[in-house]
Amino acid sequence: MDRTQYFSAQAGRTIDVPRRVKSRFAIGDVVKHRVFDFRGVIFDIDPVFANSDEWYEAIPEDIRPDRNQPFYHLLAESDDSDYVAYVSQQNLVTDSISGPVSHPDVHQYFEQFENGRYRMRRSMTH
Repeated sequence: MDRTQYFSAQAGRTIDVPRRVKSRFAIGDVVKHRVFDFRGVIFDIDPVFANSDEWYEAIPEDIRPDRNQPFYHLLAESDDSDYVAYVSQQNLVTDSISGPVSHPDVHQYFEQFENGRYRMRRSMTH
């Protein structure tokens, strides 16, 4: 069987996913959005889109990403604010040379910024 399923509380439904998905980025990587002016550190990865249909439909159709790719949860920062972002793989690029992320929750998830990426706290791993 090449697919599996899991329940996403965020989406409020069961998500059907391929058993193997190749993600370009990893937890702890610092990335920036390809189009919009924000950057962040990845703290979770969904193998495919696993948010609500309402969230997805709110994205203008001409820039709406494909659901069948990894989506990343970021502790994001912009010039104006800090927040959690949910971004498709196609809209992210590496940003490790810009230094650490100043999001106030970074230290809840990560121990330190070293060699352009964060190392996850041992208490957060399994």
